[in-house]
Amino acid sequence: MGNKPVYNRVLLELSGEMMGSSQKTIDPDMLESLSSQLGELRNYGLQIAIVIGAGNIWRGAGKQSSMSRHRADMIGMLGTVVNAVALQSSLLNNDIPASVFSAIKFEPILEVEYIEPFVASKAIKHLQDGRIVIFGGGTGNPYFTTDTASALRALQINADILLKATKVDGVYSSDPVKDKNAKKFDSLTCDEAIKMGLKVMDTSAFSLCKENNLPIMVFSLMPEGNIKRIFFGEPIGTIVTPF
Repeated sequence: MGNKPVYNRVLLELSGEMMGSSQKTIDPDMLESLSSQLGELRNYGLQIAIVIGAGNIWRGAGKQSSMSRHRADMIGMLGTVVNAVALQSSLLNNDIPASVFSAIKFEPILEVEYIEPFVASKAIKHLQDGRIVIFGGGTGNPYFTTDTASALRALQINADILLKATKVDGVYSSDPVKDKNAKKFDSLTCDEAIKMGLKVMDTSAFSLCKENNLPIMVFSLMPEGNIKRIFFGEPIGTIVTPF
């Protein structure tokens, strides 16, 4: 690990499943671990924004029932705000300044205490002031994934890189859990990922990153400390480059 960070401002994408466990929808131990890691990085003067999914709260309901995709996606976006406020609360409890910005507008009573409407310039100011910034509500529109929301917010805050945390240690040619012959890629381009049909991110997110020259790092959130390792240039995970 190097002595100096190689990134200054990042967008960290966390799936909702990472917020919970098999026993708990939102796991306090995971929140505490994330808060500890994020707080340490903040102490280095690094700027961290986060997009959280809602898979621990709501997943696939639109396909499993008569509910419309539009309505199911709206419920999912609300779930991301729940996760965002939960992480914010854990950070604040550890004396780490944190702000939540939502793409969905809430009543003033919530906005004043917990949630602010998303404004890119204000989010950047909070990052510059040393606050952890958490984005909830997806893009504010149905039919867009957490991947696309992450790419969009990363571009809007001028992040150096999009960090996608997963349960595996990078991008593979196939599911390494099911295929023992799956090949791990150290690096590849957005076009290669799309052409090979790799499911690590959706096509819209890859296209946004390619068109706007934003690199992506796919890595495993575990073991604890991996986020710091990436900040300091340790070669873990898979780097997906625009070209």
